[in-house]
Amino acid sequence: MQIALGRPPADEAETGLHKLSKARAFLQGNSGLFFTNLPRDDVERMFREFEEHDFARTGCTAADTVELKEGPLEQFTHEMEPFLRKQGLPVRLNKGVVELVADHRLLGIQMATFHLYLVCRWSSDEFEAYKEGLMHLGADDSS
Repeated sequence: MQIALGRPPADEAETGLHKLSKARAFLQGNSGLFFTNLPRDDVERMFREFEEHDFARTGCTAADTVELKEGPLEQFTHEMEPFLRKQGLPVRLNKGVVELVADHRLLGIQMATFHLYLVCRWSSDEFEAYKEGLMHLGADDSS
């Protein structure tokens, strides 16, 4: 991506794009490029207001403890028992009913909120780095 945008000013596709490719923090990890013709204020508002509920990632603290208690799992048909066992649940069939043999902590509940942070902005007029976005990237704006 850095090569496509242009690393030195002489190679950049448009004036000022080398600033984006020069600052490696902008183009690494969980980051992406957003292209639009929308006005600056609209884009900033969209990024500020966007949130999506998601599954927590490694290192996140769970908001709740979710546990399946030992006993019948009547919401599952007997055909699901082999699949549940493959997923690591301690289950067995008891008279055609899927039964949990022991308590089991359950994952799969959306406890995290996903946010998008605007890290920098380029237009034909200017390049701007956003301190809040840089903070979430773990970068500084001195690049």
